[in-house]
Amino acid sequence: MAKYHIAWLPGDGVGNDVMEATKIVLDAVNLDAEYIHGDIGWEFWKNEGNALPDRTIKLLKETDCCLFGAITSKPNEDAQKELKPEHRNKGLTYTSAIVRLRQEFNLHTNIRPCKAYPGNPLNYRDDIDLVIFRENTEDLYAGVEFRPVPKEVFSALMVHKKMKRFEKIPLDEIAISLRIFTKKACQSIVRQAFEYAKEHHRKSITLVEKPNVIRETSGMMVHEARQIAKEYPKIQFNEVNVDAMCMWLVKNPQDYDILVSSNMFGDIISDLAAQLVGGLGFASSGNIGDNYAVFEPTHGSAPKYAGQYKVNPIATILSAALMMDWLGQKKYAKHLDDAVSAVVKEGKIRTYDMGRKNTTLEVAEEIAKKYEELK
Repeated sequence: MAKYHIAWLPGDGVGNDVMEATKIVLDAVNLDAEYIHGDIGWEFWKNEGNALPDRTIKLLKETDCCLFGAITSKPNEDAQKELKPEHRNKGLTYTSAIVRLRQEFNLHTNIRPCKAYPGNPLNYRDDIDLVIFRENTEDLYAGVEFRPVPKEVFSALMVHKKMKRFEKIPLDEIAISLRIFTKKACQSIVRQAFEYAKEHHRKSITLVEKPNVIRETSGMMVHEARQIAKEYPKIQFNEVNVDAMCMWLVKNPQDYDILVSSNMFGDIISDLAAQLVGGLGFASSGNIGDNYAVFEPTHGSAPKYAGQYKVNPIATILSAALMMDWLGQKKYAKHLDDAVSAVVKEGKIRTYDMGRKNTTLEVAEEIAKKYEELK
């Protein structure tokens, strides 16, 4: 019987391509695991009215962790048009399956390493080695939104003096999304970042928020971070506004070590940081909870490339390395990272984004070969 049971969710579009490639590498690693296929994605929304079927949630509850490919996500208005006729006008609302997974399993911590591999022609600089910690279940992604705004919600909000200027606007012409923070979640993401810095001998943590304008939510995050930082006097703690952070990441990315932020700002700065080290084809991530984790590349489903085996699989392969590290198989994870590094540096086999014409599967086969040589 396999030691690990891993949910295998390819999802949509190129998610299938990169997961097929990653399986080639995992077979070379020979992790003692059973990979169990699950249904998720746009086809299930169209055909069943649910992009994350209940059977898939049940599957995840019976496994140790999950590796996920990519998913198509569209605005609700467009999603309604693509539903099969028998599912329309039933009050179904499309929500992102991956966001729902994060909330369903309380995957509160999103980790996104952004490391420049030497020899990558897409690197902005070769000395970038960032890790971004993003709160993963709250903020605007909590999904508490209104359009049109119910009268009782509007009336409740009118107690705030700054709502007065919206008083005469028709309720069907207003949309509201709530930015929700809790003290517990703020404390959790900051502490996770500091504990990671301590374990991996990182020297600094930079909190990325906007408390000078978004005073209550960002203000809560800043307050809690300052308190926790006092417990780690050997780790330098900095605070930078999110707009300035975007500028400094482009100007001096090598000056930063670990960034920690709320859900929306963390999403934005992690994509920016990913581009500095080669783009989303190199951007791995882990969604970590207390007892479960989902690992995924941060790129989308790129439907125009689906089935062409054109896209870069390295982000998914590195996500598998993060998964092995989380499972405690740190030796496997390190050797896999070394194999990726060696293939990138040699530059013989590369997908189109890196200037060559090798396929998704050929890159995976080369990484698997290099893993065998280095282990």
